[in-house]
Amino acid sequence: MKLTLKIWRQADPQAKGETVTYPVNDISPDMSFLEMMDVLNEELVNKGEEPVAFDHDCREGICGMCSMYINGEAHGPDRGITTCQLHMRKFKDGDTIYIEPWRAKAFPVIKDLVVDRNSFDRIMEAGGFVSVNTSGNTQDANAIPIPKEDADEAFDAATCIGCGACVASCKNSSAMLFVSAKVSQLALLPQGKVEAKRRVLNMVEQMDKEGFGNCTNTGACEVECPKGISLSNIARMNREYLSASLTAKD
Repeated sequence: MKLTLKIWRQADPQAKGETVTYPVNDISPDMSFLEMMDVLNEELVNKGEEPVAFDHDCREGICGMCSMYINGEAHGPDRGITTCQLHMRKFKDGDTIYIEPWRAKAFPVIKDLVVDRNSFDRIMEAGGFVSVNTSGNTQDANAIPIPKEDADEAFDAATCIGCGACVASCKNSSAMLFVSAKVSQLALLPQGKVEAKRRVLNMVEQMDKEGFGNCTNTGACEVECPKGISLSNIARMNREYLSASLTAKD
């Protein structure tokens, strides 16, 4: 396959970025998108040019690092996958592909396609944890009865990999799907009940501090999420937040 890549290049957060065109040849349809990017970077290095900076790690759809906006879609033209799971067979010979970083105030560009997603980490630090009593009387978690429906919903929420596709897909750059998944994961389990009220208040407050927008209710986040995190988690988070807010005022 012969392709034309139009890639956002930006040297650093303060630099003015621009779209640069690169032709690539002999791309196998069986390559992953990141492998295609590796081919491009190898060519650039051999020419003595600066390679394109992009995030990647596991390349197995688990870590959420491979954040790319491809032809106007987070993770590209497929559903339920990350960029590293996108294969070049989704494109046709001769295609022009536009590749950009996530666009959000809370995700500032570091370089080229790499953005700073530490805002997600700070939200997790605000409440995405449970306190464990290690006094010696700790109850084995496996011995705590949990309704299967709750366990299943908690597991579904826990599949969120924090890639940020929900933010990149939202017109308001909202992080509510991410935050609600983390709130739901713990709110549904007994271990998370102790800090439930403080957790949701702190995480939502931190989300707002980071500069994420409000939910648009369009559902683009769920559509583009590589793990199919449900919008029902946002509804649950709103209920948890309302309940915690009313209790805090008592």
